[in-house]
Amino acid sequence: MTLNIIQQFFLKLFSLFFAMSVSVSGTLAPPSTENPIKPKDAENVKLVFAAFGDTQISNYMFDRYKAYNAAMEDLHASERMDAVIVAGDVAENGLAEEYQLVYDGLKGLENCRYIMSAGNHDIRLRSYKQVVKRFTEFSNALNNNVDPVTALHFSERVNGYKFIVLGSDKATFEEAYISDEQLAWLDSELAAENGAPTFVICHQPLKLTHDLPNTWGNGTNLNAGSVGDQSDAIKEILTKYENVVFITGHLHTGFGEASYETIDKLHIVNVPALSIENKDGSKVNGAGLGYIVEVYDNEIIFRARNLATGEWLTECDEVISLTSAN
Repeated sequence: MTLNIIQQFFLKLFSLFFAMSVSVSGTLAPPSTENPIKPKDAENVKLVFAAFGDTQISNYMFDRYKAYNAAMEDLHASERMDAVIVAGDVAENGLAEEYQLVYDGLKGLENCRYIMSAGNHDIRLRSYKQVVKRFTEFSNALNNNVDPVTALHFSERVNGYKFIVLGSDKATFEEAYISDEQLAWLDSELAAENGAPTFVICHQPLKLTHDLPNTWGNGTNLNAGSVGDQSDAIKEILTKYENVVFITGHLHTGFGEASYETIDKLHIVNVPALSIENKDGSKVNGAGLGYIVEVYDNEIIFRARNLATGEWLTECDEVISLTSAN
């Protein structure tokens, strides 16, 4: 990534204040190297990827960077990582220097594809044109500008498996706006897979899922915490097809019963925030949480992990059985 002089100044200022903060509050213990990230069945696994949301790195909220930095150490010590998925809210305010900090932590994983989804914090404070330019440049830099993306919604393949990323078609504050054109594109992308396992990523979840609106702290607005007015249209498309996994963030919810649900034949997974203290999880809360996802011929395992400490949280794992492709 390239920063202008002003952005470089603020990045250096952040580094100074962060160093001062660490000297006062102490560092987070690095992840254990005794139990690194590696597949359960290395011979038969087809795809391994990390999935978490809401890194929300800020140029003034220093505490978030401690969990993020520790999690990056854990990822970089992994034995295999085919992709890293961040389900939106990559940066707190969508600033170039915030993306630079995220980039500095993520970059460099060998043979890894970085799949970034834009969240409301990434898009809400500036013009949509500027948002798309800054976010796609950040994403493409992570991938060394190989097969670059040009929009907030796109699809790509990793090890033969399709990933479809949804993104708001205009600047919004909390919800997203998914246009009719993007909905039609989503439908065609899924139809082309003929039932093969497919991952759809969107920052905001569907309404009335993952214990919404309660997990958003609003029990009266049925759209609260969701993708918004297009929720029903998205659900109608997603539930048409076999072996679709819908991955979202946004809720800052820890691991628990609300993490994974099914709607008809659709599998929905809400991933925790990585750098922010998660709450409302009935099993595990706190910062540094994410999934390591392993794809096999007959199942997908979402392996819960505290990436900041390098610990598997097996009681929070989710296993998705796949149906035979058409």
